[in-house]
Amino acid sequence: MSESNETSYANLNALSRAASAYLRSAQHQPIQWNEWGTEAFAKARRENKPILLDIGAVWCHWCHVMDRESYENKVTAQIINDNFIPVKVDRDERPDVDTRYQAAVSAISGQGGWPLTAFLTPDGKPYFGGTYFPPDERYGRPSFQRVLLTMADAFSSRRDEVEESAGSVMQAIEHNESFSGRAGNPGPPLLAKMIDSILKQFDERNGGFGSQPKFPHPGALDLLVDAAGRGGEQADRAAHVAKVTLEKMASGGIYDQLAGGFHRYSVDERWIVPHFEKMAYDNSELLKNYTHAFQTFVEPRFAEVAKDILRWMDEWLSDRDLGGFYASQDADDSLDDDGDYFTWTRDEAAAVLSNEEFEAAAAYYNLRAVGDMHHNPQKNVLHTPTRTAHVNIELLQAAKNKLYAARLQRKTPYIDRTVYTGWNGMCIAAYLAAGRGLGLKEPVAFALKSLDRVLTSGWDEKTGLGHVVAYGEGTSAEIVMGTLDDYAFIANAALDAWEASSDMRYFRSAKEIADAMVSRFYDVTGGGFFDTESRADALGALSTRRKPLQDSPTPAGNAVAATVLLRLAALTDESGESSSYETRAQETLETFAGIVEHFGLYAASYGLALRRAIESSSLVCVIGEDALAEELSMTAMHRFAVNKSVIRLRREQLQPDNAALPPALAATLQYLPQAEGSMALVCRGSVCLPPVVSCEALVGVLSEGRTTHGEG
Repeated sequence: MSESNETSYANLNALSRAASAYLRSAQHQPIQWNEWGTEAFAKARRENKPILLDIGAVWCHWCHVMDRESYENKVTAQIINDNFIPVKVDRDERPDVDTRYQAAVSAISGQGGWPLTAFLTPDGKPYFGGTYFPPDERYGRPSFQRVLLTMADAFSSRRDEVEESAGSVMQAIEHNESFSGRAGNPGPPLLAKMIDSILKQFDERNGGFGSQPKFPHPGALDLLVDAAGRGGEQADRAAHVAKVTLEKMASGGIYDQLAGGFHRYSVDERWIVPHFEKMAYDNSELLKNYTHAFQTFVEPRFAEVAKDILRWMDEWLSDRDLGGFYASQDADDSLDDDGDYFTWTRDEAAAVLSNEEFEAAAAYYNLRAVGDMHHNPQKNVLHTPTRTAHVNIELLQAAKNKLYAARLQRKTPYIDRTVYTGWNGMCIAAYLAAGRGLGLKEPVAFALKSLDRVLTSGWDEKTGLGHVVAYGEGTSAEIVMGTLDDYAFIANAALDAWEASSDMRYFRSAKEIADAMVSRFYDVTGGGFFDTESRADALGALSTRRKPLQDSPTPAGNAVAATVLLRLAALTDESGESSSYETRAQETLETFAGIVEHFGLYAASYGLALRRAIESSSLVCVIGEDALAEELSMTAMHRFAVNKSVIRLRREQLQPDNAALPPALAATLQYLPQAEGSMALVCRGSVCLPPVVSCEALVGVLSEGRTTHGEG
């Protein structure tokens, strides 16, 4: 090793041993960073110093800003090293840590987000915090150095006050995270209230909900698409709100008009200027939204957007060799690149297009001399405010291809290739939904390949699920225990995989993981699921128990867990096991029924689970492997409904005493006539209607079911 390399290595802090890309990005900082763990807490107690906790993510722009302004500043670093035990956390790697300290800082300051900056006692109790602190006095915020010195002085000279404040914050976390809103028998009236609450927040002019900043709300959109297909008083309004929102988002800058896929959120109410990072979980859920909307409204535009999301995820967010989905794409290449990779001046576009192509693209994508970006007013976010039928499609496509090719010559923002278990569950489910709903085989095949990887590498019956399947830099680390989300999302994806393939391996995996989920996370006393397992050695705020109800931003673990149990209840024996799944699901829904209507838009996943509980399960079995079976399957996929499942079966799977079907389904189908040719039959609960052998007849049976059962 050369002297320069030795010097470089000697200057690395402890994060050089981290597996997370975000943590490793701080290994050269002059701060003596520690990873979250017993070693850091022991050091804080031993040296009697407070802990400075920094929580961020590799895709977070302001995290990188604070890194450069403060954590790479030698004077600031000296203050931190002298007075604190600094701990840095990747919120994607440790969502359990992040959620609790977000709640703490929100209780202290009313703020939340990233970077999250918290000051903790040596045992991890927060006594002060905020988000971004500037290096000097600006934005109405004190300088970070002043905050550091004030917090260090408070800890050393006013320790009693610090401990009292920390105790109060911990009580606030316990109160805020332990929902007590139990109510019996939640049903259609509660669901109608939740849908009505979402409809009332609709932005009629711009689509979406509320004002700026504007986030997608995929759970709410799925709930509305489902309601739109059922008839009744809310159906027309639900359809209007869903269609306008999906169209406005796809026309805006939040949607990457060249590569496909969606950015995380829009800073304005018109969906034009986004925060440019792209997340796996946003795109998975929006992929489902556009697929479900196409299934219900049969508008080609929604299928087009769904296919473009698939295109972007295929190209940038998937491990094509091993299977699996990566976590995110950064917003910027550097702090000097404020969305420049994604945005265009007129001159930049004109330089790569012919005159005709430029005129078409400038009109279509709203390229103006004065654009959308504050740091460079010449920069435009591509968006399509007025879609017109008079555009020259071939000319526009040529321009789009050239613009994208030119963009690829720019330095691409970082891709975090970490494969997270729960997010992969969401992506797998979305690929299965899109592949089947759009009639595409490749997404289904890749989803199954990805699930196989997660189950092989991430699941063990004894130790359970890990939160991370693989780190993006090829590094390794101690196993991070899976959370409720990991179990619920993967079990749900495995059930989707069984429906898509009829392979009983996936059904058995779903059942094993769901059983482990109940065993590890279910609250047998109060009902509902905790987000983490109970541990006597939990550090800091991890000792608090929380039951996730809000979609923030991923679907709430309790809602998805209830969904999984309801799906299993419909497929297992009617005796003890099925009733146990259904009982746990019902108890989970009842746990939050007294308060959930107040969360409205932010508890839409609960609404989806409640819809499934209200309606009887509807399983469309298509038997056969010929062209008619394919047509029957596509007909069955028409019109999205939360409680409807479509499964393709081979004739040999229907033999008596065959273990190739889940128990309840095997019992239901054992009397099916042994006729030749393909057929479809619709099963509701434990009763199957007579088989049909034409698409027209299947449409009639499904329509009758919507009329009969649509209002639950």
